[in-house]
Amino acid sequence: MYSVIVHINNEEPVLAEVEVLPAEGANIVTLQNPRRRDGQEVHYLDEETTTMIVPLHRINFIQVMPSAETEDVIGFVRE
Repeated sequence: MYSVIVHINNEEPVLAEVEVLPAEGANIVTLQNPRRRDGQEVHYLDEETTTMIVPLHRINFIQVMPSAETEDVIGFVRE
């Protein structure tokens, strides 16, 4: 699972998880557990919504957040 922030046209960004990143030629993105970046519910979704399918033509861009394993990697170290 990847944690992503999806920037939808004319809407607040949505934080969610995806099983796979969209492939070249994909038309939709399936988001699981959609919520606002602050954890609040998305105002245009029903409270019980667990999966949201968004067409790619409505998305400006998708940010892929680093996983827990990636955060443990040490970058450049200055002595």
